[in-house]
Amino acid sequence: MNKTKKLILISFFSAFASLIGLFENAIPIPFIAPGLKLGLSNVFVLVGLVIFGLKEGIAISLLKSILLMLLSGNVSSFLYSFLGALLSSIFMSIFLSFDTKFFSLIGVSIVGSSFHNIGQILMAFLVLKSKAIFSYLPILLSIGIITGFFVGLTSNYVLKKLDKNKIYINRKEWINY
Repeated sequence: MNKTKKLILISFFSAFASLIGLFENAIPIPFIAPGLKLGLSNVFVLVGLVIFGLKEGIAISLLKSILLMLLSGNVSSFLYSFLGALLSSIFMSIFLSFDTKFFSLIGVSIVGSSFHNIGQILMAFLVLKSKAIFSYLPILLSIGIITGFFVGLTSNYVLKKLDKNKIYINRKEWINY
């Protein structure tokens, strides 16, 4: 894949993830857990990690956080999102380096969701200076399993479509046919 095409895809993934994140912010889910989001914007982060690798996947994830902050004007949520996105991308990349017989793309997504939640709780602890915030982690992790499942399932579908459209995919073994 040439550099121009790669840059265009990374830009597209970042922008589209930001737009989906913006729509997710408009859908409140207060009855389960405050601040909960479906995480569908992370489909493009996971797809970016599979297609390009760690550096570009982290770029998509962090650009998504920055663009979302600029579009929504919510600077405080940026801190939580940024650390969660960074941890999530790093750990998903680590798990993508394992053989596919150990983890599916859904499993990698669940790991990403879990570490995103851990990053958010760590940032909340740093901001609030209260250990009580860690009591919220089991709720987030439980819900993260469900949302991670759907993000992984959707990512698998997107990768199949991209592969059929002849988009170069760095880690083809992660596409389940």
